[in-house]
Amino acid sequence: QVQVVESGGGWVQAGGSLRLSCVASGPTNYAMGWFRQTPGNEREFVATISRGGLTTYYADSVKARFTISRDNAKNTVYLQMNSLKPEDTAVYYCAARQLGTSRSKEEYDYWGQGTQVTVSS
Repeated sequence: QVQVVESGGGWVQAGGSLRLSCVASGPTNYAMGWFRQTPGNEREFVATISRGGLTTYYADSVKARFTISRDNAKNTVYLQMNSLKPEDTAVYYCAARQLGTSRSKEEYDYWGQGTQVTVSS
């Protein structure tokens, strides 16, 4: 069983930066992903990183602004978010997947409770 806990959300003005953290207890041989969701909408893919951290994928909407990384010694995955826009406002979720990276939320096995990110214009 893997427990996933996100932190680092908050309020920021447009153009600012935030770094989200995700600590996963249990085995570290999981690919990890970040997703986000706004009220009334589907949870959408943001970024994913392979077990070793060598492979990453991003949604087009965040490419070149967000960076996913991981420190397996600390069982922690990060999402560095720069040049934030009001449309980035959402609850951000971290998830773990045993079988490798995926853009599909249905393929993730464990989820955190989410952390709110609010970007004001």
